[in-house]
Amino acid sequence: MRPKQANDGPAPRPRRDRAATRRRLLEAARELFAEHGYDHVSVRAIAARAEANVALVNRYFGSKAALFGEVLAGESALPHVLEGEAAELPGRLAEHVVRLIHHGQAGPVLRTLDRSVGDPQIQPIIRRHLERILVEPLAARLQGPDARLRATAAASIVMGIGSVRRILGLADLRAADPEALTAHLTAMFAAALAPLPEPGRDG
Repeated sequence: MRPKQANDGPAPRPRRDRAATRRRLLEAARELFAEHGYDHVSVRAIAARAEANVALVNRYFGSKAALFGEVLAGESALPHVLEGEAAELPGRLAEHVVRLIHHGQAGPVLRTLDRSVGDPQIQPIIRRHLERILVEPLAARLQGPDARLRATAAASIVMGIGSVRRILGLADLRAADPEALTAHLTAMFAAALAPLPEPGRDG
């Protein structure tokens, strides 16, 4: 082994895998927000779950609120539900809601929304998320006047499942026949998406 020379520097440190660290932080935030809600999760807790330096949260995402926005943007089944024939849209939305009711626990993003929707700091982020994944693409599929109003009415049915889950539970809805419940919800979505009657006319 040759003797160490005076100009020999320290051994190079292994290059950090920034992408992997960022993914770990995002996954840790997704899990913790879903478990506890935005307000009850600290940046330090996210970093600890991801086994990362706490300063990296702000370096990679800018803030806890911006990280929350990325969690919401990361996944949603709704764009796939909105694809297809416009005439079948009420039925596809109804089937989506019935799947949420009958297939176990809600996903992490829906649980995050359930636990965080009342926090005023992130309400603008949640609003933009729902606009992007539901109201705007749904309104774009509708013909006739008041498309945004009708899309918002349908969105209230989709998002209402979270409030029902939190307050009343889903036992009654799960006890219903899935086909009958789907048919009932299809009629509700069809009514919400239909053009409003003109003032002075019977519906």
